Amino acid sequence: MDLIRNLRTAGRHALDPLVDAEWVSENLSDPSLRVLECSVALTPGSTTPSSMREQWADGHIPNSDYVDLTHDLSDPQSDLRFTMPTASRFAKAMESLGVGEGTRVVLYDRRFTMWATRVWWMLKAFGFDDCAVLDGGWKSWKSAGFPIDTGPAPSRPKTKFVSAPRMGLFADLNRMQEALGDGTCVINALSPGNHDGSEADYGRPGHLPGASNVYALHLLDRDTQCYLPLDKLKALFADIASEDKPIVTYCGGGIAATSDAFVLKALLGYDDVAVYDGSLSEWLLDPDRPLEI
Repeated sequence: MDLIRNLRTAGRHALDPLVDAEWVSENLSDPSLRVLECSVALTPGSTTPSSMREQWADGHIPNSDYVDLTHDLSDPQSDLRFTMPTASRFAKAMESLGVGEGTRVVLYDRRFTMWATRVWWMLKAFGFDDCAVLDGGWKSWKSAGFPIDTGPAPSRPKTKFVSAPRMGLFADLNRMQEALGDGTCVINALSPGNHDGSEADYGRPGHLPGASNVYALHLLDRDTQCYLPLDKLKALFADIASEDKPIVTYCGGGIAATSDAFVLKALLGYDDVAVYDGSLSEWLLDPDRPLEI
């Protein structure tokens, strides 16, 4: 709650990047508000993600809709999961959800917030600024005792989503390779075990040369799943990130990395932050690309 209060005081956006369940509850009747669940299921031991539309249908925030990251917001031509779609594909998906000019968007998921931050980062990359993440996600909504709906998504008036790409928010393979030698601050959002090589969830063990490690789950309170207070978030990055150097975050597939990036850019105010979209899923396609242990 203190983190939300501090952000509101700062007044940097028409819609603060992080909102709490109380704010969502108070604003659900706003006809311009779109609440979207972004959850994706990753079964332990499986590399195949699946939609959680059925779980959304079983119970969700009233007036919300479900956005399918596995299909609608991924490039169907890519061999890599979750790769950024084209601007036209993204716009079509947003328009189908009633997102466009004159609307505001709150994003939530059921676990770890990283699915919500992925969609937040994509919206920003396509030039849509009036979007926020629900701090603590579904857990915070349920814990607060607010109503749960099982009905269909509300019908929305036709909207126009106008893309104004800021593709510098995403790094491609070439940018990532350059980053390893140009002084860019590279941050791995995976677990410490995946970083130091004691675990190898993506095949080869290790991390990109020179990368530092800030585990995305360590940004959250273990019990509430809300982001830690600002002072604790600052401390996690204090010896790593610098205002005068560009930052690129990565993970396994460009999801957890967006939580690190969201904290850095939206909450801590770092300006030059990008997410390596392909992350290790792309990097490890070539066995000659280096990793460190």
